[in-house]
Amino acid sequence: MDLFDKCKNDFMKMVYDLKDKELYPYFTPLTSGQDTQVIMNDRETVMIGSNNYLGLTNHPDVINAGVEAIKKYGAGCSGSRFLNGTLDQHLLLEKELAEFLHKEDVMTFSTGFQSNLGIISAICGRNDVIVCDKENHASIYDACRLSWAKLVRYEHADMADLERQLASIPEDKGILIVTDGVFSMGGDIAKLPEIVALAKKYGARVMVDDAHGLGVLGAHGRGTAEHFGLEDEVDIYMGTFSKSLASLGGYMAAKKEVVEFVRNTSRPFIFSASITPASVACARASLKILSEHPERVAQLKEVSEYMRKGLKAKGIKIIEAETPIIPIYTYTNDRTFLACKMLQEKGVYVNPCISPAVPVGQSLLRTSYTATHTHEQLDKAINAIAEVMEELDKVCPLENN
Repeated sequence: MDLFDKCKNDFMKMVYDLKDKELYPYFTPLTSGQDTQVIMNDRETVMIGSNNYLGLTNHPDVINAGVEAIKKYGAGCSGSRFLNGTLDQHLLLEKELAEFLHKEDVMTFSTGFQSNLGIISAICGRNDVIVCDKENHASIYDACRLSWAKLVRYEHADMADLERQLASIPEDKGILIVTDGVFSMGGDIAKLPEIVALAKKYGARVMVDDAHGLGVLGAHGRGTAEHFGLEDEVDIYMGTFSKSLASLGGYMAAKKEVVEFVRNTSRPFIFSASITPASVACARASLKILSEHPERVAQLKEVSEYMRKGLKAKGIKIIEAETPIIPIYTYTNDRTFLACKMLQEKGVYVNPCISPAVPVGQSLLRTSYTATHTHEQLDKAINAIAEVMEELDKVCPLENN
């Protein structure tokens, strides 16, 4: 068998078929900065598919911080944090983030995906069990494979199933319960109080992937644990800089001894180049804005509620949640790809989500919002979505799929 036969499989046939029909929705380039309104295909487009939750990607303080960092430190670090790639700025970012999150220590990684790989593969080994929500992010699953620990999955947000899995684990095993704080596809929030209670009952540790929680939940934007008043009960926070903090990279926040262990044993951390100076500076500037202006978190909630109410008023079926992620059901791949194209033609960008990102038959349009969206932009998006969903039922009805 030829190694490259897989390059001609059914999935790739679907890709080429979508391209031939001009329905392929991925890798569409922007010719403007990431903002609430962007330029795509030479058209002004309302962006409701970004994770720029606090609207800081174009904030002048963030941009200036990145420019000044390049001038002082250059374009890159040319090495890993473990060796020559640690700047004073990395240490300042870690200190400031630890203070903000009320944790003893923080270490940073070059990407969010790498953060999960680096944390879980270091802290878990062959004698450990990782208990994982079925809808956790792909990076968590890849991290579990890299760790050599046994992986046990529980049904999404099903606390009875979580307890059944925990009860089956031998007492001589180390246990890590890992959950997204805000689930990236559905926008729902983890049942953290119940998870923490079960962790105590069965002697497990708790790790929360708060990539979509930082800057989104909690009165100060500290995330899922602050939202529930459980900041002292979560053993490990993981998060990213690529969403609310308008940069690139990720982090781990935990007790000092835990962070120090991962810092000195994590292969994805030790053998990767460090975050670039500009990215560090932009993350620091964004964190400063979030710390000093928690009202941005409230603005994001207001924008999300406005959109949620507007869609429901138009009869659009959405997944109910209380975050800026608002998924809209399209059910099938054909309807999803067609809806994306129709919306782009009306000047609205959304993200298509199909299997395996979501279960088969539950394809959806993932929309997400920014604190700086205007009501005018949101109204345009609401009306466009309503028009497209009505057209979609005529040209691609569910019964024909």
